[in-house]
Amino acid sequence: MDHFVVNIGRQLGSGGREIGERLAARLGISFYDKELIQLASEESGLCREFFEKADERPSQGIVGGLFGMRFPFIGDGAIPTNNCLSNDSLFKVQSDVIRRLADEKSCLFVGRCADYILRDHPRCANIFISSTPEDRKKRLCRIHGISEAEAEDMMERADKKRSEYYNYYSCKTWGAAATYHMCIDSSVLGIEGTVDYVEEFVRKKLDLPIDFH
Repeated sequence: MDHFVVNIGRQLGSGGREIGERLAARLGISFYDKELIQLASEESGLCREFFEKADERPSQGIVGGLFGMRFPFIGDGAIPTNNCLSNDSLFKVQSDVIRRLADEKSCLFVGRCADYILRDHPRCANIFISSTPEDRKKRLCRIHGISEAEAEDMMERADKKRSEYYNYYSCKTWGAAATYHMCIDSSVLGIEGTVDYVEEFVRKKLDLPIDFH
């Protein structure tokens, strides 16, 4: 198979999305993060809001009950089922989209258990990006214009949500070294330096041509 995939797990505020975007651009491959929500909505015929509400959240029973929506579908007859969908159902739809994309072309996926979903893919590199609490808080304060206390609360909630989601669907441990091919702290080398380092690792692991910048 010529296609390859890079899967990035990340702590909120670690710069994982930015690192993923830059790495995908350098490798000349497609980048997917929140874009998966729109694709899953389009391919299933389900409202985008369903996927946004369930995004990286473990199974919580009936999603329809949470929303109280009578008409979750974009168009009539999109899927012959009732209008109550579990997070598990939405996870399956999104998983199918991830598998299809990985079959069609080389991709970089951020989050959403892509490394587990594509665990049988013959050419993949799974990376986890972390950072120090101080750097994460600074980045979140700068991006969102919030206080350090608000950033700390945001980090705590995001880490809890992402770890519960990942551990629930993968039966592995979010952020644990044994789960990934590489774990790296972006605060050590900075964003650009981390991109350089991860790119070199990915190219060596997947036997890609070395690109000298």
